[in-house]
Amino acid sequence: MPLWRTSRIAIFISAGDRLTCVTSARSCRVDYARLADLRYQLRRFLGRREDAARSAGVEPQQYALLLQLKGLKGRRPATIGALAERLQIRHHSAVELVDRLVARRMVDRRRNGHDGRAVEVTLRPAGEAVLRRLSLYSTAELRSDGPALVSVLRRLMRRQRRTANGSKSQRRGGMR
Repeated sequence: MPLWRTSRIAIFISAGDRLTCVTSARSCRVDYARLADLRYQLRRFLGRREDAARSAGVEPQQYALLLQLKGLKGRRPATIGALAERLQIRHHSAVELVDRLVARRMVDRRRNGHDGRAVEVTLRPAGEAVLRRLSLYSTAELRSDGPALVSVLRRLMRRQRRTANGSKSQRRGGMR
């Protein structure tokens, strides 16, 4: 495989994992075990959050939207566009989520007074109650399961720093 192609593949693969060595796939050592552990811990936590949301009577994406709404409060307007960005979904998908939550009386939406094109979304008491219940559970879960997640992330980052420092040293002709 040509070098330019392997470099481009390394850039594509590592972008989501924030690996430091993206320019040369040949000199980059990937710690697959730690990456797999990180993905496992994240997936485990998110899976529990999804189950908890369903148990509370909302879909996981709806819970995520409620959480983003509350998190944006006082920091920036919670427009459909801002919510789509925070959830990493398309605009029309955010509109559908908001439509479903409006129908369940968990959120309200209204046009922005300054920019009539922008639609702002606000929490209603029903949405606030569901969010509070799920967030308390989430916080308790982070207290118990968070250390394992942080540990995996630290090990991975430590390994990546060592790999990056070793690569720099080797390029300069030094030994490590």
